[in-house]
Amino acid sequence: MPSTVAKSGISKSSGVHAAHGTPLDVEQFLLKLADSINTTLDLDTLLHTVAGLVKEVIPFEIFAILLVNEKARDLRMRFQIGHAPEIERLRIKIGNGVTGQAVERREPVVVADVTQFPDYINARADVKSELAVPLIAKNRVIGVIDIQSNQLDYFTQEHSRLLTLVALRIASAIENARLYTRVARQAETLQVLNEISRDLTSILNLDQLLKRIGDLLSRVVDFQMFSILLLDQTGQTLQHRFSLRFKENIQLKHDIPLGRGLVGAAASEKHTILVPDVTKDPRYIMVNPETRSELCVPLIYKDIVIGVLDLEHTRRGYFNEENMRTVVTLAAQVAIAIENARLYERIAREEQRMERDLAMAREVQQHLLPPCCPTMANTELAAKFTPAHAIGGDLYDFLIYSGGRVGIAVGDVSGKGAPAALFAALVGGMVRSMTSLEPSPAEMLTSINLSLNERRIEAQFVSMLYSVWHEERRMMQIANSGQPRPIYCHNGKTEIVEATGLPLGLFEDAEYDEVTLHAHPGDVFVFFSDGIIDAVNHNDHQFGRHRVEEVVRKNCEGSADDLVAAIFTAVDEHSAGVSPFDDETVVVLKIRENAPPITASSTARNRSKTSRALRNV
Repeated sequence: MPSTVAKSGISKSSGVHAAHGTPLDVEQFLLKLADSINTTLDLDTLLHTVAGLVKEVIPFEIFAILLVNEKARDLRMRFQIGHAPEIERLRIKIGNGVTGQAVERREPVVVADVTQFPDYINARADVKSELAVPLIAKNRVIGVIDIQSNQLDYFTQEHSRLLTLVALRIASAIENARLYTRVARQAETLQVLNEISRDLTSILNLDQLLKRIGDLLSRVVDFQMFSILLLDQTGQTLQHRFSLRFKENIQLKHDIPLGRGLVGAAASEKHTILVPDVTKDPRYIMVNPETRSELCVPLIYKDIVIGVLDLEHTRRGYFNEENMRTVVTLAAQVAIAIENARLYERIAREEQRMERDLAMAREVQQHLLPPCCPTMANTELAAKFTPAHAIGGDLYDFLIYSGGRVGIAVGDVSGKGAPAALFAALVGGMVRSMTSLEPSPAEMLTSINLSLNERRIEAQFVSMLYSVWHEERRMMQIANSGQPRPIYCHNGKTEIVEATGLPLGLFEDAEYDEVTLHAHPGDVFVFFSDGIIDAVNHNDHQFGRHRVEEVVRKNCEGSADDLVAAIFTAVDEHSAGVSPFDDETVVVLKIRENAPPITASSTARNRSKTSRALRNV
């Protein structure tokens, strides 16, 4: 098979000489070229290597490789030696000048005297002759190699054929390097986008998020001006929420109506707008006189436009299709992040409002509870209420009767939180409205039950223990509608008061029994809600009734206040680290040790009645 050198018409030892003056061995040169270009996929390294090798065999003053821009159908400088830096901005239409002719003809163009060449593009005044060879890969012209000399008639046909061989070999290498660069850039961009997505989802403060978006976007697209505009509540105006100008954060007050300007059009049309030259687009609104190219990408969340990402640059045609794809991909994540931040802010504001409302409700609830326990000559009263949440559904109250009597109510409504607190306030109001009638415990529960059934609320009921203490007679009357049975402590022994009944508000015809007990100096009555016995620890073990009774036995010789504190301390220690599930309420009544005695006959009757109402623990 004939070699490529033979097919090209160049002899193995052509008339071309190497830089040291000896005849050039073309095959050795091409092997060296092949070895050099096959060792790298970096385009800049490749082009620099090619320029060095060409200069060894064809000395030149100016060397350039221009690549075809398919969309604009022009040539753009990709690598050059010897030109002024501003030449890199030159755009040469295919067919214009020596290089444009080489691309259009798909063959080398040798110019002995550039002054005689029609449509010559004079990039440097001292140039006298020029040689341009097209780069062809897969039957497609991708660019041109251009070398120039300050000598007339410098380039020969041998130079042309040799440079054609070089072009044949490097065209594919250039395409491979460009493909590798694109793939590497895309992989890097995808990695950055993935990092950005993770980063954005962790920021819930809107102002911090918008600033972070600007910082992160600069990693994938080089811009000089950047803005995030968000639609206001009316959905008719885009407001600047964040803006960068040459890496400086600035405040813009210029709001844009929907549909006006490039950003307004992007929002109203739900379509990305890429403008290479804003001065030629009638929609452009001059906010920044320096702007020449602009990219506007709508932010769309659930098919609704919420804003626009706006990127600007001072160079015409700066943003390309790849930039647009990258920003469009990022915009979807940005829209979600912005909506999440907005939702978080709305929730935070709502939570703050709820916190204020709950604080006020808690204050009101505290005022609904007795400010202090009634003071009696021979009896101590103590009480404590701890809600499971900011406000709760437990209640207790003391009602002053005539004849030195005191009504004691301890209740627990169904549910938790604000609904339970409101229902508790309703029940508390009913209890107080009956005070003037001085009802017995059974009468009180029956009356409340009827009232609640008249105002029935779905799935709402209340369990309540109501008692009346007669200090002069040391007599306790108790009726119960579903609360834990009270504890009675006498001589250091605890007994359960067998008072039970159905919760209030469930059955209209419910009836309530009444238990009467006569106490003695030092005796203690303990009323409590089920939040005390239901308190659990980390092992999900309840505090239980037996622990309440044990605490009462150990602390019944102390004051009523001490006993209340001891019960709550024991519950807290048991459930340390576990939030309370239910409201906790304790009321303690203790007859003082030095209380005067009552008549012997009354004492005998009291013991007979008491024994039937108590069960030893």
